[in-house]
Amino acid sequence: MSTSDRLLLVLHVGFAIFTLGPLTAATMSTPRYIRKQDVTVVRYLTRTTRIYALGSLGIFLFGMFLAKGQFAKVWLSASMTLFLVALVLLFLVERDQRKAIHLLEVAAAEAPPRPAAPAESPAGDEKGEETAKAAKAGAPEERPAPRADVAQVERGRIAAMSGVVALIWLVILFLMVWYG
Repeated sequence: MSTSDRLLLVLHVGFAIFTLGPLTAATMSTPRYIRKQDVTVVRYLTRTTRIYALGSLGIFLFGMFLAKGQFAKVWLSASMTLFLVALVLLFLVERDQRKAIHLLEVAAAEAPPRPAAPAESPAGDEKGEETAKAAKAGAPEERPAPRADVAQVERGRIAAMSGVVALIWLVILFLMVWYG
């Protein structure tokens, strides 16, 4: 194996390690934060998915250069095809993440605002105390529980497709180790 081939192999394996791990973690943890309705974290996971999915193209490119045109090998063609299928699924996951963000933002905007805490009145001000008691009695103390059905379809699709993508990564790993 030449020095350039070794460099390509190091880059191929390095990209696989440093992109597929965070990518899989981001996609598989997204449904949990959709269920918690944490829009900030879901936005972060969507950005992470997008960046690492684009970075995973390096795996594909370095693998293509490493193959040196030997695409007639079944394991190599199967690996490349599975990788492209995984990229399409990641595109769909990222689309569902963006849709879930939109639905969570709409649900948050429609939720009634949390009432402000009544102002403390001075000890000698009886009228202030009465006003504070009336405001406290008329307003609920806590925000109602978030709706559990927000982005439920997207959450399920993301969970399913993320699991399939993780299995595809494992099949490709098996093909590379066993036949490569």
